[in-house]
Amino acid sequence: MTSDPMQQFQIKEKAQLFEIFGQSISWTNSAFWMVVAAVLIVGFFALTTKRKLVPGKMQSLGELSYEFIANMVKDTTGAEAMKFMPFVFTLFFFILAANLIGMNPYAFTTTSHLAVTAAMAIFTICVVIVAGIWKNGFKWFKIFAPSGLPLPMYAIIIPIEIISFISRPITLAVRLFANMVAGHVMLKLFAIFAAYLAAKGGIFALGAIVPVLGTMAIVALEFLIAGLQAFVFAILTCVYLNDVYHVDH
Repeated sequence: MTSDPMQQFQIKEKAQLFEIFGQSISWTNSAFWMVVAAVLIVGFFALTTKRKLVPGKMQSLGELSYEFIANMVKDTTGAEAMKFMPFVFTLFFFILAANLIGMNPYAFTTTSHLAVTAAMAIFTICVVIVAGIWKNGFKWFKIFAPSGLPLPMYAIIIPIEIISFISRPITLAVRLFANMVAGHVMLKLFAIFAAYLAAKGGIFALGAIVPVLGTMAIVALEFLIAGLQAFVFAILTCVYLNDVYHVDH
């Protein structure tokens, strides 16, 4: 067992695919587990969408999953935003699958890398911007200048609104990344401490029970956080999509 809790986040090259402008494009452990997450999601919903007249447990689970995301979009953004439901659905279940896969000691947590979470966050904000301009034209930029304020206030409000908007992908990416890294580091530290005490033997071995119990508690908490972070990312995406449909004209 390695004593470095950060080694579990190391990107490892499995195979070099090709080069572009001198940069190697490789198949990595991160890419592999992202593909695994995608395949598991597709496989799960392939099994739960058989359209039986009397739905079984699997079909009921698939329908509940669909209704959960659909209700999230409608309740947060409105029925008009249902066209974005597949996007929110994909985000939620990809993040959930990646987080849960990462709980396996032999797997890799793709959401523990800022490059992955930042790519999803930036793409989400780009979707909001493009959809907002597509629907409202350049009037969409009025989200940075709410109507009804005294004219001098706009000199303060507009920069604040712009900074707030720019910070959205940063907070989306860092929140998910930081939670995954912190939880897995804590798990590793408790496991190392338990192994160290057990190796000492005697009364120290009895003391290993404490970090073992702590590890079990953190594992339970990590499963909760895995689902919670997927939910937070998805619902914040719905909140940001409000900017597409609620603009002062």
